[in-house]
Amino acid sequence: MGGEKSQEEKRAAAEAYEYDKDSRWADYWSNVLLPPQMSTRPDVQKHFQLKYYQRYIDSELQVEPLSSLKDSSAPPRTSSTTQQRSVNTGGPARSTGGSIPPRPAARPSPQVDGTLKLDQKSFQLLNNSWVVVMAVFAIFPFLPRGIADRGYRFSLAGSAIACAHCLYQENRRPRTWNLQGLQEWMQTVVPSKNFLSFMFSLIFFSSINPVKFAVIPVFLRSLEQVAVILRRNFNTGHIYKRYLQTPCELLVNNQTMLYTTSANAEIGIGFTLIFMFVTPQRNFVQALIYWQLLKLFYRAPGTSTYHQQLWSKIGARVNPLVNQFAPFLQRPLDYVRNWFLN
Repeated sequence: MGGEKSQEEKRAAAEAYEYDKDSRWADYWSNVLLPPQMSTRPDVQKHFQLKYYQRYIDSELQVEPLSSLKDSSAPPRTSSTTQQRSVNTGGPARSTGGSIPPRPAARPSPQVDGTLKLDQKSFQLLNNSWVVVMAVFAIFPFLPRGIADRGYRFSLAGSAIACAHCLYQENRRPRTWNLQGLQEWMQTVVPSKNFLSFMFSLIFFSSINPVKFAVIPVFLRSLEQVAVILRRNFNTGHIYKRYLQTPCELLVNNQTMLYTTSANAEIGIGFTLIFMFVTPQRNFVQALIYWQLLKLFYRAPGTSTYHQQLWSKIGARVNPLVNQFAPFLQRPLDYVRNWFLN
């Protein structure tokens, strides 16, 4: 009796829950795939409200299948032939030898809950989680080289896909496919962090020789995205509250540290490509393209603050040493500085 009373109380609480004030219920109900004649029925909507309550609020609530609701709410059917005979004879119809036998009752087909749909948030979560795992494989020191190289390629490919998906969701397509429309669209897309991260991933994914330091900015970006998505959209789950809430809040609250670390890695990769000129792995085209990307990092609104601070610190340390020990390098450095700033 205690269990029945407990279920009655849970069901009463579920029925009294204000679903219209919960924004997640609108997303849940929009993802339910039902025929039009069923979606307007109050008992069907009530059933999915209970399913929503069971999934997101109280997992111990017991909800009966939708097929039982359909069977109990459907009125008994009477064949048109029997009704016609009853009207004509004034009494119940009598079966004859030539009458058509009644059809067997159809078996109820299993109902499919249409809520298992890969939406945009779930796609981004899975994609960025894939990038995080592959980046760990790429930078872990004790794994075989083949596995590390595959993790390097897969992490950059996943990052490029995630950034391209975000770009499409934020900017869609150009309004007009002429020169003016493309210019306006590019002026909006190019300064965004997603475009810069997409180009960063594409540059190092297409390189012949892997640069393992390139995984660090990709890893930090995807780790931050995973924490933000989990905290914003999946914060009611039991697993999140027990295992993921503390690290996710720690990452979200320390975004400045993540961005600064990423900027350090991006600038360090640029100098690494220059130092590689004296090695057999040198790639002049890749280095030139990447330094053009660093110029965009220096100007873009989302990354300029951290890159400009780091370049200021580098100049404050390097300029006194050049003036003291190698003054002949002052003019070449001025040319390089003017090229970078213009």
